Amino acid sequence: MRAIRSFPVRAAVPPALETLFGLAMNLRWTWDKPTAELFRRLDEDAWERSGRDPIRMLGLVSGQRAEEAAGDPAFLASVAAAAEDLSRYLSEPRWYQEQANTASLRTVAYFSPEFGVSETMPIYSGGLGILAGDHLKAASDLGFPLVGVGLLYRESFHQRLDAYGWQQERYPSTDPHAMPLRLLTSDDGSPLKIAVDLAGANCIAQLWSAQVGRTPLLMMDCDVEENEPPQRAVTDRLYFGDSEHRLRQEILLGIGGVRALEAAGYDPDVFHSNEGHAGFLGLERIRRLVQREALTFAEALEAVRATTIFTTHTPVPAGIDIYSTELMERHFGAFADECNIPLEELLNLGRLGPSYAEESEDFNMAVMGFRLAGRANGVSKLHGEVSRRIFSSIWPQVPAGEVPIGYVTNGVHASTWFGSEMFDLLDARLSPGWAESGQVPWSTIAEVPEDELWQQRNRGRTGLVSFVRERLHAQLMARGASSSEAEWAQTVLDPAVLTFGFARRFAQYKRGTLLLTDGERLKRMLTSATRPIQIVFSGKAHAADEGGKEMIRQLVHFSNDPEIRTRFVFLEDYDMEVARRLCQGVDVWLNNPRRPLEASGTSGMKAALNGVINCSILDGWWDECFTPEVGWAIGNGETYTDLAHQDHVEALALYDVLEREVIPAFYERPEGSFSPQWMSKMKASLSGLGPFVTADRMLRDYISRLYEPAAGQGREMSTDAFTRTRELSMWKSRVREAWDDIHVVGVEGDSGPADLGQERTVVADVQLGRLSPSDVSVQLAHGSVGPGGELVGTQLVEMHPHEQNGEACRYEGGFVAASAGLYGFTVRVLPAHRDLIDAHDLGLVQWSPG
Repeated sequence: MRAIRSFPVRAAVPPALETLFGLAMNLRWTWDKPTAELFRRLDEDAWERSGRDPIRMLGLVSGQRAEEAAGDPAFLASVAAAAEDLSRYLSEPRWYQEQANTASLRTVAYFSPEFGVSETMPIYSGGLGILAGDHLKAASDLGFPLVGVGLLYRESFHQRLDAYGWQQERYPSTDPHAMPLRLLTSDDGSPLKIAVDLAGANCIAQLWSAQVGRTPLLMMDCDVEENEPPQRAVTDRLYFGDSEHRLRQEILLGIGGVRALEAAGYDPDVFHSNEGHAGFLGLERIRRLVQREALTFAEALEAVRATTIFTTHTPVPAGIDIYSTELMERHFGAFADECNIPLEELLNLGRLGPSYAEESEDFNMAVMGFRLAGRANGVSKLHGEVSRRIFSSIWPQVPAGEVPIGYVTNGVHASTWFGSEMFDLLDARLSPGWAESGQVPWSTIAEVPEDELWQQRNRGRTGLVSFVRERLHAQLMARGASSSEAEWAQTVLDPAVLTFGFARRFAQYKRGTLLLTDGERLKRMLTSATRPIQIVFSGKAHAADEGGKEMIRQLVHFSNDPEIRTRFVFLEDYDMEVARRLCQGVDVWLNNPRRPLEASGTSGMKAALNGVINCSILDGWWDECFTPEVGWAIGNGETYTDLAHQDHVEALALYDVLEREVIPAFYERPEGSFSPQWMSKMKASLSGLGPFVTADRMLRDYISRLYEPAAGQGREMSTDAFTRTRELSMWKSRVREAWDDIHVVGVEGDSGPADLGQERTVVADVQLGRLSPSDVSVQLAHGSVGPGGELVGTQLVEMHPHEQNGEACRYEGGFVAASAGLYGFTVRVLPAHRDLIDAHDLGLVQWSPG
């Protein structure tokens, strides 16, 4: 039966403990270890039974225990100290407030389809969500003004494995009233709500807020009585349902998210779309400018692009959401009318074809993301290169290496992912507050005695073994095993054995079963009498990914072999808690995707923070950071067209590096209980990678490279009733219309032999047509010449107008022959304007003939 009225009920505690609710409602406890320890001290059994969730835990504490704690002066003093520390953290000036130009930026709105702040708030799926959660936490620690925008999903994805190892999905309901969330209200006390149109149906979403330290996170929830069942289901599950369901979620996230920000009182000056799922935010901002500021669609587009950042995470086109023209017409016909444009003009924003207007082409969310954002980035240096290549058709005239997609390499929130062993080791040597300062002095690692660092590693491994045994025992019992049958779980793993971890989403390109390529060879390593290894796997496959599920089944089947089952374990229901335990407890982190399909791969970063050494394919962030001193590479970064051959070659390379390098480095201990070689690598990894892999570094990169430039340009473009925006839009239209008139009609320059370092002068005659010299940039490109005649290591020199005769203009420039061998040059013309974000913003280039 269904209740006719419902209301939230909060756990009751003695008045002296009321402060605990305030501590629980701010998610800083997820990374502030003293606060988390406070809840554990209150009632350790309730803490564990609640899944280490303070809100749930306070409802499980017995009245007797609560009264005891309320009468304990020492405990109350700890509560008061924690509350005072939270107040200090929330109010004191932090890194961003200490910068000279903090007044230049008010707020960045960070949109993401998922946020992995804590396993107690299950609105995340994998790495994208964990990254988003770490982004919010880093903003909090640095004092950076950021607000998150996402969806509050009412069902979470849990994994169970049957007796044969097949993944089974469960979707238990979540109760927002039992999470650290606040339902936002209007002035009259009613829930704050927004509405979006979904193909003629009015969809209502109420707004919730979570406080992540200093950073608010807004979430939209469609499970409200005003909605019909199809609309209530919009926020049911993450990455679930058919194409239209995904489109509805993305309309709510993007269009609804902009409306939610306004309803909640936020006025961001920069909008950041974390992947293409939130891309419709740009369309909603355009619509508002058209209706409120009387801008044309083209003018509003320029204003929006100036203050929008788009981050792509996919390394393959197949990972992008694409919608049919028919589906887009049903959902955006009325929206286009509100923007005063034909629907076809709106749809062209998401079309990839070189014609830019192929009516039959479907709508690509990533293409729209790039076209609506003035600044775009991949999530590692290599991923930036891959993105420039796979999206080069958006800018067909631009060389792939100059496509306007940069990169900011991902990072992880150090305080969230530090294990207690590493935290205590550093805490004993550093001043209070070091963990949240964003400036961890990693050089301190060099001063740590090696035996102390080895003890830290042993404690982490021992803790992992206990965790795995407990988790595996529960896993076996849930599958129907008897107590005696599950008892063998207590013999799994050995605290003294070299331990590997592999945990991530089970997508096929991540090759979770690469180690099984030669099962007998792997068994020999697992069962060695003198130098054994052990491996812990974990991860989920998407519910519709049968290939990913098959990889899990193969791993579970292999682990059932009695000969190796105590050394080879698969833990089900991967979440942030499992990730933390593995990253903190293993000795080596394995990562073996097919290069270059791992955009970043932040799990290895989390491990590196804890003294775990990475052994990985040269992909994602590891391609950028690897040196032989800090870890091991699998292969040499080759690329293959034959995937089966690639898998075979790299499986052999993986076995070789394990047998010849990794295992000997761990077990060769000539002078005592630990390996000097291992300690050297561990210290080099911590001190060398530590400063780079943190989310604090990542966020500072976003601030300097993207956020502050976007905020500054946004201010300039919006002054005087968007005068510069209107001018830029008119100029772009004029340049596009006249661009075919541009021709490099002649280039003069000595092409005879030259000495290294010799200067050469080049003269180019350019037909400008209806444009003027101020509308263009004429560039001299020079460099070594490759086997196909292409310039290699190209350098650019700005050529200057020398004389003009009507529509023709002569330009001059010079260069120095910088390298021996075949050398060459060419001339090109690009549009030029003071408000262009990038020289290739329009994608227009004219090259010299020949």
